[in-house]
Amino acid sequence: MAKTARNFRSSCITLNPSFFVQLLAISPFSTPKKNSRNRSPRNLNLLFFLSLFILCTFSGICILSFYAISQTPAPCSVISPISSFSPFLMASLSSILKDYPKISGPTLSTSVMVPLPARGVPSNANVSEIERDFWNQPNGEGYRPCLDFSLDYRKSSAKVSKERRKFLVVVVSGGLNQQRNQIVDAVVIARILESVLVVPVLQVNRIWGDESEFSDLFDLEHFKKTLQADVRIVTSLPSTHLVPQQSIENQLPFHVSPAWIRAKFLHQLNEEGLLILKGLDSRLSKNLPPDLQKLRCKVAFHALKFATPIQELGNQIARRMWIEGPYIALHLRMEKDVWVRTGCLTGLGPQYDNIISNERNSNPDFLTDKLNITKTARRLAGLCPLSALEVARLLKALGAPRNAHIYIAGGEPFGGAHALQPLVHEFPKIATKEILAREGELDPYINRPSVLAAIDYIVSLSSDVFLPSHGGNMGRAMQGHRAYVGHRKYIKPNKRMMLPLMEDGSITEGEFGKIMQKLHKYSKGQPLLRNKKLDRDVLAYPVPECMCKQ
Repeated sequence: MAKTARNFRSSCITLNPSFFVQLLAISPFSTPKKNSRNRSPRNLNLLFFLSLFILCTFSGICILSFYAISQTPAPCSVISPISSFSPFLMASLSSILKDYPKISGPTLSTSVMVPLPARGVPSNANVSEIERDFWNQPNGEGYRPCLDFSLDYRKSSAKVSKERRKFLVVVVSGGLNQQRNQIVDAVVIARILESVLVVPVLQVNRIWGDESEFSDLFDLEHFKKTLQADVRIVTSLPSTHLVPQQSIENQLPFHVSPAWIRAKFLHQLNEEGLLILKGLDSRLSKNLPPDLQKLRCKVAFHALKFATPIQELGNQIARRMWIEGPYIALHLRMEKDVWVRTGCLTGLGPQYDNIISNERNSNPDFLTDKLNITKTARRLAGLCPLSALEVARLLKALGAPRNAHIYIAGGEPFGGAHALQPLVHEFPKIATKEILAREGELDPYINRPSVLAAIDYIVSLSSDVFLPSHGGNMGRAMQGHRAYVGHRKYIKPNKRMMLPLMEDGSITEGEFGKIMQKLHKYSKGQPLLRNKKLDRDVLAYPVPECMCKQ
């Protein structure tokens, strides 16, 4: 405010001071000179109106100068690393750039999902060096959130946010994190086409049967207000656009560019005022112009806030883990449908493997990748989830102590307690949302897998260490989100390198540990630049488009 006031004063004193002397000299409010009686009334009236005109013009110039200064966008601003719930944290968050044009609603600083602070181990704790290193957080190399949209983007926002004629409807599918990705791309496509976005329709998943709508999972009003400077969002189509037998476009190729989207759909939108898209999953190019990449981050990390009841319950469960000390979040992909889709052996024995084979044979379209390789080759290529035993060995090798608290995210593992037994044997302090929830807290969501996945997301985001047993949307989302809110440690298992070593009986546990630590040295949360390798998802690698150095 002080800076604005100084700019205001400087903008109003650039005129020559003698101008004011002359103005006062001819003003009718100044003391008349002795010879003024010789002037005619007509001349006095002329002087009065002339001085009034000059005063009004001068006032108008000052007002316009002040308005222009107040609208000048601030430079790139940042979020400081999340280390504690302190005034410094909140002051840092509040410094984030408010979007342009200035519209009432949540700012980026208040909309970001803030995890609980990392606990780590006290400096005076009697622990080994390898254990201390396991809990240490990466420094992030100075990268902080920085959504500095270009001037051209901000100028065009006024037009896009007022669109009233062209509407985009998007149908999204899959699990929670797959839906999140498609919602992000839906917003970006609406921006590319300068159209109104109707709140995305969530298709019922054929595996989980979850019938949740957008507002059941996400805070709809927060979503609309956070993005109101980028895209106009409405809850439903106007009656004038309810076209019967409207065709649905579901044949998009992979990696489509903004130019392709405009060439393909802009004419239809201008003519009909309506476009319905389905099957967006991974169709939009990962390499978009910088402003659209920033928009992706804004949607994923700021606008897609979970509905209040889900967010509050997730926070409560996270605090119950956090209060016990530092904890690890494991995303174990051991559900029945995962084994069916990946075409892998469960590691639980022939009885369980036969069940999966029969399921896969009856639903051959479930198998998602590389149909022509054997199950063994598939595993050694890193295409299979890690088993509970493999996860336990990796954690031990990386320095996780036996008394570490572990939160398991994911659905019910195929094989139940038997499947988790090797992990429980090595790390007995294991918890799930079902264990941590108090009586009745999860009852409203028993048949809502997407809500349960959202709770896992919230608890995992606050963990000191996150490790996925398999790739996928949850792992990529957590990798980028944890970097964005303070570079929380994220360990990505190098399955191709570690699995052959696990089967080599000649390697001792000590040697195996040293190899694993060296193998994962650069996979513990340090920021990786997306532009070092094209086609990386900016939501998993937000540097440098969405994060900058200060």
